Amino acid sequence: MRASHGGDATADGNLPLEPDRFVGRSAELTELARALDASRLVTVTGPGGVGKSRLTARAAARSAPPDGVWRVELASVRDPELVDFAVVEALGLTDHTTRLPREALLAHLTGRQLLLLLDGFEHLVEVCAPLVAELVGRVPGLRVLAVGRRPLELAGERVVALAPLDEGEAAELLAERAAQQGVVLCEEDADVRELCRRLDGIPLAVELAAGRLRALSPGELLARFDDRFRLLAGGRRDALPRHQTLRTAIGWSHELCTPEERLLWARLSVFAGRFDLEAAEYVCGGDGLPSDGVLDVLSELLAQSVVVREETATGLRYRMLDTIRAYGADWLEAAGDAARLRRRHRDWYLGLATWCELDWFSPRQGEVAARVEAELPNLRGALEYCLTEPDETHLGQYLAGSLWFYWAGCGRLSEGRHWLEQAVQLDSDNDQSRLKALWVLGYVAILQGDTVPALAALQECREEADHAANPTAVAYAEHRTGCLALVTDDMPRAEALLRSALDRYQQIGELNSNVLMGQVELAMARAFQGDLADAVKLCEDVRRVCEDHGERWTRSYALYVLAYVAWSEGRLPHARDLLADCLGSAHGFRDLLGSVLAVELLALVTAAEGDAAEAALLQGAAGVMWPSVGLPLFGSAYYNAPHELCEAMARERLGDGPYEERVREGARLGREAAVARALGQRRPLDAVPVPRGPVRPSPVGVDMRKPAASPTRKGGETAG
Repeated sequence: MRASHGGDATADGNLPLEPDRFVGRSAELTELARALDASRLVTVTGPGGVGKSRLTARAAARSAPPDGVWRVELASVRDPELVDFAVVEALGLTDHTTRLPREALLAHLTGRQLLLLLDGFEHLVEVCAPLVAELVGRVPGLRVLAVGRRPLELAGERVVALAPLDEGEAAELLAERAAQQGVVLCEEDADVRELCRRLDGIPLAVELAAGRLRALSPGELLARFDDRFRLLAGGRRDALPRHQTLRTAIGWSHELCTPEERLLWARLSVFAGRFDLEAAEYVCGGDGLPSDGVLDVLSELLAQSVVVREETATGLRYRMLDTIRAYGADWLEAAGDAARLRRRHRDWYLGLATWCELDWFSPRQGEVAARVEAELPNLRGALEYCLTEPDETHLGQYLAGSLWFYWAGCGRLSEGRHWLEQAVQLDSDNDQSRLKALWVLGYVAILQGDTVPALAALQECREEADHAANPTAVAYAEHRTGCLALVTDDMPRAEALLRSALDRYQQIGELNSNVLMGQVELAMARAFQGDLADAVKLCEDVRRVCEDHGERWTRSYALYVLAYVAWSEGRLPHARDLLADCLGSAHGFRDLLGSVLAVELLALVTAAEGDAAEAALLQGAAGVMWPSVGLPLFGSAYYNAPHELCEAMARERLGDGPYEERVREGARLGREAAVARALGQRRPLDAVPVPRGPVRPSPVGVDMRKPAASPTRKGGETAG
């Protein structure tokens, strides 16, 4: 995600402060700004709860590099192998290829000037240090601001150690937080000052103390807290380490909680990142805490600053700071209840994934995509649990397979393949779950243009499905094998396999986005073979069914094929309207494949309309998108022919030099700007007359019925 410039970022270290109130830290902000000016790698260190994240968010917002500030929250990442994926996710990258995430990162960052804020890396330092070293070493325009409890220990690293607030600043913060509870404090009050001294000026500890001021006065708090400190420190307050101060403050706050509040605190620690009320009620309710009582107890934890409330794009969410969550996790382990809670957590997110897969074929597709995006840390946790616990493998295979729509439709192919490959390597006592993971793995590999592993997974799926007499898995394996034939230019085989798969789907009563995508792929095969009327019939049927069900993702690919036919028949305004609709949907889902196909065809329509300069610019924009998709136009001669025709038309009108300059100009557009340009393009008045018919040769004799070059056997997927 891109960092907010309102100073409201949060993570391990401090609770949210109001954007217009930032107690103290002016000197530290100045020091950090100087460090960022002097070094491309700055690490802010300090104990948990000292305010590292708050300070760095402010400093980053003020730095304003040309390509923005991008924040990566690593506190919820447990698997070191997911660090690169987390950075890719934070940068909003969509990469369909088989490149490692590190390679995609380097390709994206090259030539850009931005600040990457890595927050909460200390438990992953062995992975983060080499990652940062490589990024900084190979991307001259990159600066990294790291936040953790220890340095990365890299050459050129500038370390800024953040100290707690001084007594006056801590008292100011306590008074401000008390005011939010409706309690008025005097910052000069002796009890207030003494309490802040006991808290060592650690902002998180001050926040926790402020949460108690509704029920206890500062003096009463001090008496209780003083006893706690003496007990743990052997009476030597001045020898108390700050990290022990924070843990003591948390433990003291925990002791003041009711039994129900302690119980919920411990149980909430199973969540990774944010969670909603329904999840908390299901996972944490029961066995001493009724589900219908979770909200009341949660409200108390919110008032005590143990839990943070956040408004997000997917609604109201809650979060525990990592330090507080870790304290609760220790209590959960000590109570012997951790395994049960992790199973309940797994069950909830397994159910969520099942619901989302079903609801993907509905008007709620956009909501489903946003929900899975928001729940990704928890879904990762559920996957990790299933794939590492005995007797849970089949559930991990089921979960990885059920998220096919997210991996394929929302730009998460690399991570999807990571989980799917782990899943299918494990033995399972549930054939159906493993078969699903296999065909989804084959689908993802096709989308990445990795045809050999794709074919291997699909053949294994087909053989095992035949042996298990599983007609659903047979249909999906056959479907995706037909898709593979399509992008490798074997149109007769593609048509035969896709028709057979569609017949199988009809026989078993299967209807969803995948089934309709098979029909779109068949339509594309028919169009490539010159039967435009059949292609239109197939896609109009898909369009009708999609609109009846509110489905937009598969519909966008049907619109692409219809636009291809409209262009072939010379109906340029209609083709443009169809492609604008297609591109809007694909881009909204972060489906880079659908987006770049639409931009490519829009370039050809634009050239046919007479604006060769704009067509060349759109080709340049598409050209820089393809490396994140895979082999340009799948290495398919059929898909490449319109591109070659567009280039020939544009070069003829502009000349080689001006054409190539416009392509370079398009390549300099970012993805958002390119899509906006494509969607907002005006229609020129000097359109080129277009002969009607299923095939339109280019000025250099490219025949759309035949490959423009020798077919390859590599590529991605045509429609989804």
